[in-house]
Amino acid sequence: MDVDVVQDALDANDLAKAQEWLNRHAPHEVAAELQRLDPVPTAVAFRLLDKDQALEVFEELDPHSQQTILEGLRDEAFYDLVESLEPDDRARVVQEAPAKIAHRVLAGLSPAERQMTAALLGYPEGSVGRYMTPEMVVLRRGLTAAAALDVVRAEGRDAETIYVLPLVDDHRRLVGVTTLRELVLSAADTVVDMISEEAPRAQATDDAESAARLMQEANLLALIVVDSEERVVGLLTIDDAVELIEAADTEDVARQAGASPLRGHYLTASVLQVARSRATWLLLLLVAATLTVNVLQYFEDTLARVTALALFVPLLIGTGGNAGAQSATAVVRALAVGEVRGRDVFRVVWRESRVGLGLGLVLAVLALAIGALLVEWRVAATLAGSLVAICVWASVVGAVMPLLARRLGIDPAVISAPLVTTLVDATGLIIYFTMAHLILPL
Repeated sequence: MDVDVVQDALDANDLAKAQEWLNRHAPHEVAAELQRLDPVPTAVAFRLLDKDQALEVFEELDPHSQQTILEGLRDEAFYDLVESLEPDDRARVVQEAPAKIAHRVLAGLSPAERQMTAALLGYPEGSVGRYMTPEMVVLRRGLTAAAALDVVRAEGRDAETIYVLPLVDDHRRLVGVTTLRELVLSAADTVVDMISEEAPRAQATDDAESAARLMQEANLLALIVVDSEERVVGLLTIDDAVELIEAADTEDVARQAGASPLRGHYLTASVLQVARSRATWLLLLLVAATLTVNVLQYFEDTLARVTALALFVPLLIGTGGNAGAQSATAVVRALAVGEVRGRDVFRVVWRESRVGLGLGLVLAVLALAIGALLVEWRVAATLAGSLVAICVWASVVGAVMPLLARRLGIDPAVISAPLVTTLVDATGLIIYFTMAHLILPL
């Protein structure tokens, strides 16, 4: 893809060149380029798209860019765009947009589209009900494959997907699932019930990320969503599931790095927004780092007696912090994908303590050899013993803190690597100076 070609064309006021590039590229490529632009060029470039292409591009944009587009559209183009959106996409626009734009979106919809959008917005924020599509083809139990295909042909044009087809009873309760592939490959007189399977499903009030992870694990193109009485109310489609997982992973990465998730594209966010996303955690970590200062102050006399101990403080702080960060990152990721659960805490502690011991022993051998060349053997032994103890301790702390956060109802990603590192720094120094008192003649 040409780099910054749209930006360069708009800067030169060459709208024909910009439009030519936009027409030649796929919607996801156009969306990626528009998200790099400032608000005014974004709105200008979007208005160069034809109606059908504009809708496809809009659905590929992140919520921040969608708001920028909507703010720059006149009433007729605005209402045409929001009316053409899928109900789930429209509900997310309303959910993310400021109240003024949200009210304008709902006010401009036809009664039928407004009702569908309002129904989705009636589910709790973050639930799968907010992300599902109510536009689907549902088959009654007992139909033949030929009759079922007739239903798909009649109703499929208005559905977001026709590849996954829920089977329901007379009260719309889920009894199974079939797929378009199974219908097409079945004999015309085959009863649909004979080719259905027990279907994975999610309650409309379930967490949306958990539902998306279920789709990932079960390799589904769409996940059936039901209400509390097992009646089919919608489908979570694969495109929405991928976006949910991507958003969740992006948030986890930001929090593990000690920052708040950044809304919108990195290049179009203001410097103040980027700084604000990081400032809170930096202030918190600065306060937490005073623990390390207090430990050093407490053991000031020890350092005065054996000044060689001070040489290895940065090494120990760095090693312990990195070991804790590695452990925390691994456990947070395992929690996110369902590999580890809260009740696995003792298994995780046992595993990480052995990992820490192995790492500590390897590092201790190297540290002992290096330390022996620089300082007396007892200081080198203190360093080696401290490395073993600190690696074990850091690995256990890094593993337990995310599990404890999950037990307390806190997002494990909030227990970020920098926070674990800061805690391990202070406690690691306590281990170091305690080891010095045991080995050295103090």
